[in-house]
Amino acid sequence: MKKTMIAIAMLMSIASSQSWAGGQFDFGKFADKINDVKKIAEPAKKIIDAIRDFSEEEELGIGQEMASNLLGAAPLYANEPAQRYVNLVGHVLAANTERAGLEWHFAVIDDMELNAFAAPGGYVFISKGLLLSMRNEAELAGVLSHEIAHVLKRHQLVAIKNNARTALGADFVAGMVEKKSGVSSNGQLSPLFHQLALIGTKLFVSKLDQEDELEADRMGIVIAARAGYNPFGLPSVLQALQSVKPDHTGVALMFKTHPPFDLRLEKLSQLMTQAFEQLDNQPDLADRFKATLTPPAPAPEPASASKLPAKKKTK
Repeated sequence: MKKTMIAIAMLMSIASSQSWAGGQFDFGKFADKINDVKKIAEPAKKIIDAIRDFSEEEELGIGQEMASNLLGAAPLYANEPAQRYVNLVGHVLAANTERAGLEWHFAVIDDMELNAFAAPGGYVFISKGLLLSMRNEAELAGVLSHEIAHVLKRHQLVAIKNNARTALGADFVAGMVEKKSGVSSNGQLSPLFHQLALIGTKLFVSKLDQEDELEADRMGIVIAARAGYNPFGLPSVLQALQSVKPDHTGVALMFKTHPPFDLRLEKLSQLMTQAFEQLDNQPDLADRFKATLTPPAPAPEPASASKLPAKKKTK
């Protein structure tokens, strides 16, 4: 049942838009030179319709399907305090963005690979391996903010659309032009949008556009700072990962799905000038992070009857 309703909606959440301003072709200037404008205008209209933005309902449907597919491959980390903690941090960050009204879901997946993922519509995952490799809450906030930025900018949806044009070709264009909605009244994805969700799922193990990743880094440090965290949390994580060899099994996927760490750090260092250095005194909350994720010491076992000292016999 949809991976148990997306793992019961991720355990019930554990209870700077930039518009394109490229040049536009003006048919009016050339009307007197074209015998049949409709032959030009109609294909152009179909292309414009085909590349239109997904509705929020369609975005949520694709994201839910992608999240379900991911949880089918890697289950949730069976640690309720850790899940609740990551959700609390994630929701504080999301509340400081322009899409605070989304029904955001954050979760830790039970995988020791060092990685994090986002799906459209507000689904954000971090692996257990990456979470346990961190040193403080500011680092966690930096990584979650990077993934939140992908959702805000709809990077995955653009990548899905670009990949669909290649994988589905004319069927994709025709389907996008002819459809009324990609989601039925009972919440089911249409066959076309089911295919788009499958294409999106493959993005978990392949690269987004390098500029998308760098943009998510830039936005991530701003989101973290806006929420009151030390903005150097994300660079701190990147520096730690930079020291790991690329062929190490724990980071192989991270190296495959993201730009080189030295490039990401170079770009962030150019951005994090004096204005950000003044925010270096914002908290990293290392004590709270360690207290939440360090399991308590096991209680001593009660002595069994066989280990109790034998009673002395009385005469």
